Amino acid sequence: MDHSHIATPERCYADFCLIPVGTGNVSVAEEVAEVQRLLKSSGLTYTMHSAGTTVEGSWDEVMKVIGQAHSVVHAKGVIRVQSSMRVGTRTDKKQTAQDKVKRVENILAEGSTGS
Repeated sequence: MDHSHIATPERCYADFCLIPVGTGNVSVAEEVAEVQRLLKSSGLTYTMHSAGTTVEGSWDEVMKVIGQAHSVVHAKGVIRVQSSMRVGTRTDKKQTAQDKVKRVENILAEGSTGS
């Protein structure tokens, strides 16, 4: 099989945590702020949380902006950047990260135990 023609998924969400390594500073707030500026300018939907950011869009757009996040942190003088991420896709319906949260919130509001 020729794998070079396999398409990437149409949409995805990626929860990623970018970690500047070797900065000599325990705070990464400045680097996180720079990544958030990049995400805002990207036009993609994103949500920052205490341990990373969830970004949504096409596979190619999401992977590109995560790569750009590495580049903007490197541009601040950070020599090494590590990211951990979880990426989700589905083909049966379009579902945003907010839709996923809202679904659980609705279950909680109904008092359902899920059993």
